[in-house]
Amino acid sequence: MSIKAYRPVTPAQRQKTTEDYDQITTKKPMKSLLQAKKQQAGKNNQGRITVRHRGGGVKRHYRILTHNLPKNLTLTVEEIEYDPNRSARIARVKDQNGVYYYVVADTKMTKGTKFSTGDEAAVEDSNRMPLENIPVGTFVYAIEITPGRGAQMVRAAGASAQLMAKENGYATLKMPSGEVRKVLSTCEASIGVVSNLQHQNVKIGSAGRRRRKGIRPTVRGVVMNATDHPHGGGDGGRHGTGKAPRTPWGQLTLGFRTRHNKKTNKMIVRSRHEGKRK
Repeated sequence: MSIKAYRPVTPAQRQKTTEDYDQITTKKPMKSLLQAKKQQAGKNNQGRITVRHRGGGVKRHYRILTHNLPKNLTLTVEEIEYDPNRSARIARVKDQNGVYYYVVADTKMTKGTKFSTGDEAAVEDSNRMPLENIPVGTFVYAIEITPGRGAQMVRAAGASAQLMAKENGYATLKMPSGEVRKVLSTCEASIGVVSNLQHQNVKIGSAGRRRRKGIRPTVRGVVMNATDHPHGGGDGGRHGTGKAPRTPWGQLTLGFRTRHNKKTNKMIVRSRHEGKRK
């Protein structure tokens, strides 16, 4: 995979890059696995903005992915497709019974590739099985947190976690963030690395391209009024407030811990912030 640069016939194209689409085999998605998707502009069911800087953008259809594949299937990759709702590529696969699914594609999936699911699956790329059946040191993706609930972790482009150890019914994983955590060894995972490795290296290059993705502009707090942001107000000078950096809701942003989840603290062996602390 490679990054494509443009011949700069406009100023924006001088910096703009895009990912190649060599892995994609079709532009037409499967109609039975599509669903209408309404743009919510970052608002909840009360109309309040819960995610800032969202809105507009091109219309999209949601692809119905199966993150919890049934066991003991032999699946054949029919097509590799682009998905506008995620950074990774998706694979249209068909099982031995003729049923179609969409799954997150990995780097080894190509048209015609076969892979298996279940306890009896071989330890090979793309196969899906419980972590207790996977050798230590293997890179995995699409990992369950709760057995039977389906893949919830490591689904973004280029992501993978490494299986570090297995003991006392738990598997220890090194996550893409650097966090080391435990999950039950009966949780399932797929072997390999998520597709579209170059996604993180793409430069958007222009404001219009960002708007078409549904991302609205971000405004600095120091240029707002005092009523709108803790950094706002002042006499029109360029200075800040003299306070520590805060969120729009007044929460400290540097060195202030925001994690309050005692239930899963015992599952984290090493925090992703461990190496940053002095």
